[in-house]
Amino acid sequence: MATSDPTSDPFHEHDHDHCAAAVLQRAEEQARTEGVRLTPVRRRALEILLESHRAMGAYDVLERLSAEGFGKQPPVAYRALDFLVEQGLAHRVQRLNAYAACLSVERDHSPVFLICRGCEQVAEADAPDLRAAVDDLGKATGFHIERSTVELLGLCARCTEAGL
Repeated sequence: MATSDPTSDPFHEHDHDHCAAAVLQRAEEQARTEGVRLTPVRRRALEILLESHRAMGAYDVLERLSAEGFGKQPPVAYRALDFLVEQGLAHRVQRLNAYAACLSVERDHSPVFLICRGCEQVAEADAPDLRAAVDDLGKATGFHIERSTVELLGLCARCTEAGL
């Protein structure tokens, strides 16, 4: 869940159905506006990613797509996931070698991923101060930053309370 409120729990406090519906609506509107095709396989791949806040590997997505008749070859999933990433509708979580649906209303943003090693959920959080610090570092060193991904591994509040 994208959040800019540092006191909220981005893992557990939200209406998931509303969250997923909002992302799908944004995907449809964005595809229409930009003249790209949100094909049935691309839409279904996004729906699969939206089912939970766990990042999924391409082969997990492929298994689900295949079971629903979308094809059994890896390019089916990879093409759909690449499209979603290119359109800002999903992110690639490097640490997990997996993909997560983008829950932000902004297409071009740089989230911080909070990865719970207990429940394996992935939360997408906005961290404007951290992003500003990264931008300042680039400027101070003359380094042109083209892309950055911040992934933090730890325990969510619920897993911490459970003593994991």
